[in-house]
Amino acid sequence: MIQNATLEIRESGARLDAALVAAFPATTRALVRGAVAGGAVLVNGCRAVKGAKLRAGDVITVSALPEAADNAVAPAPGGLAVVFEDSDLLAFDKPAGVPVQPLDRLETGTLMNAVAARYPECRRVGDSPLSAGAVHRIDADTSGLVIVARNDAAFENLRAQFAARAVRKTYLALVEGDVAVGGTLENDLAHDPTLPFCRMIDANRNRLAGPARRRLRAMHAVTEFKPVGRTVRGGETLTLLEITIYTGVTHQIRAQLAFAGMHIVNDRLYGAFAVENMTGHRLHALAAAFTHPSSGMPAEIHTGFPPWAISI
Repeated sequence: MIQNATLEIRESGARLDAALVAAFPATTRALVRGAVAGGAVLVNGCRAVKGAKLRAGDVITVSALPEAADNAVAPAPGGLAVVFEDSDLLAFDKPAGVPVQPLDRLETGTLMNAVAARYPECRRVGDSPLSAGAVHRIDADTSGLVIVARNDAAFENLRAQFAARAVRKTYLALVEGDVAVGGTLENDLAHDPTLPFCRMIDANRNRLAGPARRRLRAMHAVTEFKPVGRTVRGGETLTLLEITIYTGVTHQIRAQLAFAGMHIVNDRLYGAFAVENMTGHRLHALAAAFTHPSSGMPAEIHTGFPPWAISI
């Protein structure tokens, strides 16, 4: 933590945030933005915005500016449903409504806060102090399997397998309507640049004008699905799908199923009907198959079926 520091500007023209990162390389631009917004950084005794242009002779005072090493997940007690544990790996069944990891060091209530409290060695693992060894993520409103590495070697090995699409991930999804047959969905997905929140669109089929469409960063996603059960609730037929993916694009399953007219129950972001008093949407990460990082042998970790799928 950088505290009670003073910096005098020698040349005009630099932005405030850039000047701070240059002067204090142990911090990050994101941490600088937070400190400036919180009033911990003053220019000539006054609050300023992160993009303020500085002049020669300006004096910056910093009362508190976190360094990157300070931006670590905070241990916090919480319930953990452990489904696998050995000297290299941990696996948990995350409930819907709980984020995998915090967005900053002040956030608690995530899965990784609880992991850091029970397994403190995980705080030192991985390429982000906030990930605490998590080798992948699922959406906050998606329940199910999250795998965590307990050492750097296991982390690097598993992350490489995920990047190489060598990990087979199985999900369960309860969707609106009667799905008679399975199939394979392929789309190039991209973040919708017109929205202030994350929502994926088809990079090749959307309403964006030419220049905006050309700026999209397309990510190819392949989703296999097959119906494994049906139920009728409130007069509406719902279908339980088993999903298999090797890619891991943001909101991949949710977006691709919605594009194909199979909306996940209560996934209002992608056009499903709202269900009163329901937490999250009906998508569950059921299993992952990979090569164990130490033994080199095939491994597969499962969670149990979520309560909403057991009776279907």
